[in-house]
Amino acid sequence: MGLSWHKIWRLGVKEWWSLLRDPVMLGLIVYSFTAAVYVAATAQPDTLSRTSLAIVDEDVSALSLRIRQAFLAPQFIPPEVIGLDELDARLDRGSATFVLVIPAGFQRRVLAGRPAALQLNVDATRMSQAFSGSGYVEQIALGEVAAFARGVRMQEAPPVGLTVRARFNPALTPSWFGGLMELINNVTMLSVILSGAALIREREHGTVEHLLAMPVRRVEILLAKLWSMAAVVMLATVVALLVVLRGLLQVGLQGSLPMFLLGLALHLFATTSLGILMAATARGMPQFGLLVILALLPLQMLSGATTPRESIPLVLRELMLLAPTTHFVDISQAILFRGAGIDVVWRPMLAVLAIGTVLFALGLARFGTALRPR
Repeated sequence: MGLSWHKIWRLGVKEWWSLLRDPVMLGLIVYSFTAAVYVAATAQPDTLSRTSLAIVDEDVSALSLRIRQAFLAPQFIPPEVIGLDELDARLDRGSATFVLVIPAGFQRRVLAGRPAALQLNVDATRMSQAFSGSGYVEQIALGEVAAFARGVRMQEAPPVGLTVRARFNPALTPSWFGGLMELINNVTMLSVILSGAALIREREHGTVEHLLAMPVRRVEILLAKLWSMAAVVMLATVVALLVVLRGLLQVGLQGSLPMFLLGLALHLFATTSLGILMAATARGMPQFGLLVILALLPLQMLSGATTPRESIPLVLRELMLLAPTTHFVDISQAILFRGAGIDVVWRPMLAVLAIGTVLFALGLARFGTALRPR
């Protein structure tokens, strides 16, 4: 017997009605594809931004004034001049990430050609700013000292010039990458949770007997849950792409949106099948939640969405080729950032389809056990 697409459609619509009666899940969907994407893209910039800097100026000279005026927005908040006795207190309170000390007689030693030193104190608990900001402070301060010593604001031309051309993100805007990767992570999370919760909801609400009494096959019930939840996530993804990424964050999305949606559909086939498999294995919603945590952490952290795959240890890098998220990250970055065509992304698409087929078969095998009342 063939599949009854009418039954699959009607069962899928039933899942939509069940979802509409779950305000908590609806709130999670709306938040994950709007505020969560925007916050992840803008709240923690990778570049230095509005860093707090205090300066202890014991020299009070033209050179020290020049150094103090060199730290400008948006990288730095206008620096505050403090006394040496306030240095430790500022760092202890966390009110300054950097404290630059200009010792007495600094200008005189520079003009005399004698060794001179500046002291930079760093609050290393602010790791992102401390790591990149130290180099900024050193470069700015030493540049001002060199320009002052020569009497002109110009440097000798180096024998070799380096021209940097950034493709796909000309301004190196961190929100472009962070917003899209957060969206990919949320697509995986919501598709797994929604499909798994749809199955567990049948057991907890006692409607499993109704399903068993209906003239439908297991595969039709499974397909109904998969397509209905995948459609919800796909619609939310389109809204996030057009409204949040392109509208609010001004991300320069490239490539074909229909081709990206094709890759998204294949990825959702794999992740919703994974959600069904885990829900069929779990005995209830709490146990399913624990399984989701165990699955999502490696899927998101080792997929290449937050860290380049080349930086991951070899064993984990090869093992993650069995995860659909690894290939979906490649598909998304290739299409939306680099404007790639089907000749570039057909291999990862085929890999996602193969992984999804295996997960679907495993979920279908466990589906009969999950439908039995417990």
